[in-house]
Amino acid sequence: MNRATRRRCRPPLPLALLSLALLHAQGAWAQDAELDRPLVLKRTPQLAETIPPLLRSQLPTFVDGDKISGRPDLETVVEGNATLRRGDLSLRADRLEYYQPDDRARATGNVRINQAGNVYEGPELELKLETFEGFFNKVRYRFLETGGHGDAERIDFVDSNVSVARRATYTTCRPEDYPGWMPAWLLSAATLTTDTEDNVGVATNARLTFMGITTPPFPSLSFPLSNDRKSGMLPPVIGIDSVNGIDITTPYYWNIAPNRDATLYPTVMSKRGINLGTEFRYLEEKYSGEIRADYMPDDRLRDGRDRWGVWTHHSQTFDAQYFGLDSLVGTLAINRVSDNDYWRDFTRTPSLTQRLLANDGSLNWAKGDWSGVARVLSYQTLQYAPAPIVPPYDRMPQITANYNKFDWNGFDFSLNNDYTRFEAKPLEQGGQPNGERVFSVASLSRPFLTPGTFVVPKVMLNATAYQFDGPLLTNGATHADRVVPTFSLDSGLIFERDANYFGRAFRQTLEPRAFYVYTPFRNQNYLPVYDTAQNDFNFATVYTENAFSGDDRISDSNLLTLGVTTRLIDPDTGAEAARFGIAQRLRFADQLVTMPGGVPVTDRFSDLLLGAQINWTPKWSVDGTVQYNPDTQTSARTAISARYNPSPYRTISAAYRYQADTTPTSNDGNRAVDVSWQWPLNDLWGDKGQDLGPGRGQGGGRWYAVGRLNYSLESSKLTDGVLGFEYDGCCWIGRVVLERVTTGQATASTRIMFQLELVGFAALGSSPRRTLTQNIQRYTPLRTPSIGPSRFTNYD
Repeated sequence: MNRATRRRCRPPLPLALLSLALLHAQGAWAQDAELDRPLVLKRTPQLAETIPPLLRSQLPTFVDGDKISGRPDLETVVEGNATLRRGDLSLRADRLEYYQPDDRARATGNVRINQAGNVYEGPELELKLETFEGFFNKVRYRFLETGGHGDAERIDFVDSNVSVARRATYTTCRPEDYPGWMPAWLLSAATLTTDTEDNVGVATNARLTFMGITTPPFPSLSFPLSNDRKSGMLPPVIGIDSVNGIDITTPYYWNIAPNRDATLYPTVMSKRGINLGTEFRYLEEKYSGEIRADYMPDDRLRDGRDRWGVWTHHSQTFDAQYFGLDSLVGTLAINRVSDNDYWRDFTRTPSLTQRLLANDGSLNWAKGDWSGVARVLSYQTLQYAPAPIVPPYDRMPQITANYNKFDWNGFDFSLNNDYTRFEAKPLEQGGQPNGERVFSVASLSRPFLTPGTFVVPKVMLNATAYQFDGPLLTNGATHADRVVPTFSLDSGLIFERDANYFGRAFRQTLEPRAFYVYTPFRNQNYLPVYDTAQNDFNFATVYTENAFSGDDRISDSNLLTLGVTTRLIDPDTGAEAARFGIAQRLRFADQLVTMPGGVPVTDRFSDLLLGAQINWTPKWSVDGTVQYNPDTQTSARTAISARYNPSPYRTISAAYRYQADTTPTSNDGNRAVDVSWQWPLNDLWGDKGQDLGPGRGQGGGRWYAVGRLNYSLESSKLTDGVLGFEYDGCCWIGRVVLERVTTGQATASTRIMFQLELVGFAALGSSPRRTLTQNIQRYTPLRTPSIGPSRFTNYD
């Protein structure tokens, strides 16, 4: 027979059944004229990525070649350009013998198998097609998922997922076409077992060679064949820290289930001892969360004390309909450590360097226009003698109920209710007693809106009642109440015009705004302060009714805020290219309600607030805010930041911040400069690289500089800093990063992190990725996990 001759060796049973079904359907349609319409095939949106086992056994087998001979239902022999196909299996060879009774194929001469994208090549193969059992001699192979490849004396196929290679090698380095090429790294093993279902490889008597340096043999070594999780020992993490000394972590990962896992990470610290840590994560249909616990017995840094920390987060959705609600969600967060020095000594915990650790449990509900929270909140305050802090009050408990009704006959109405019991140590609060507070605020507004104008009058009524555990130091009262009305009027205009700046067309707006608020004076200065603070002065708060956050103070106000904003909008995309704004408050009467120790506000004109944000192109942006005092003709606060991000792996950001000192004895303020960057050093000598897609870098042989410097101009010292280099060797990545974290007024923790990442295999050393992501704005990792390629991307 010639090459075009093709024999189907196994009849497709489903096709015969489909034919009978069509005959039956045609007979039914002939009897019913109302259903007489042509048959339409059902379309599928994509080819199946995996073939089910039941369907695999029913798939037909196709063979072709230059010459085909044999006996029907016994054997088929194909000589010259032989090809056999079944499902996701493609087999090519010079000569192919297929024995139908035991479904066995034997191929010789330039044999190539493509099994769901994984390719094997060699001189001789014997294989049972349905069970994928057999062997392959002197084989070269390449895995689709990682691009890993190698060779072996022999591969034994156990089934379609598991294979065992003898005297095998493995690497993910792409072969180069020149004599004497050797991969940058290579794994050699006596046996190499791969399981594509579990996506894991196990090598025995394995040696790892990197840049010509070979390790001693490992009895057993496992590695992933994809980005999927797998149980087993993770590569050791080695770091050098000014507090811990040399620390070595040997983590073990336990992939309990697709939705649950745990990590054990014992760490040996040369200056301190052994730290035992564990983390458990879970994701269920109704609840999810994570738990982490660390324990260090006999810490030599702190006179042999036992140190521990616990961090948990849990979220759960309940059956709201059972309680007659629309939604019911509970959350629980626990953050506790053993002592006040924990935040300085353990800077890589979930709480980082926080000194206020919140322990919070809440139940959130919603029903129609109503919503509310039942909450218990307690803080652990970590004190530090040079800079003590006043602990916040615990809320034991807090219960809220809120009602919001919008566009009710043109009106918007809201009612917010809050009951809270505040508890703290009275001595830490200056003798202020614990107490209970009930707070309610009702609000009614009537927006008048047109495309170019808005006017929103609003009235509010704030009512508060207190019950104290003891007499107040201010007037000896054990209870108090307060009712405060407020009227506000918010109004503005919106003008638009076509404009052209620097050769670019825009839609420009001009938006003047006036906000008036009147709240009569009610004496509140004798009341305790449980959760209230002075509002920051910025564009978010300048148009609000109350000068305080929290509910213990309602500022008396008779003031008018005037402001204007202009925007440049791209008429094609609607993106905002630039925004400029200015605002100032005009006070018609002194503000008499103050925080404890404060003085009444008597200035008739507030500081001038100026702001700008420019996003001329997606590559760069500038953002700045200035609080200018017209009386002293100086800036009370300045914040200016700029970012340049022309492409992935290229970003530079810089910020300057100034805050005037409020103490009368000082004329200077706090000034700081913050700079961060990620940039390819190869750009300096003209090697611009290429865009290989997200998370794949810009080509091998490239150096990257990464870092962040936060420098205090006031004290002339570096407060926090990160400085490092990354090298992309295509199939391996090297990283060296130095980090400095300030943990006190005169103390800092410094550590150096080294990491060698063998792409698609393992990472050795201490990973700086979390540090770089947290410190460098828009940092892009050189490699990120991605969805595995389809078997059709390597289809024969």
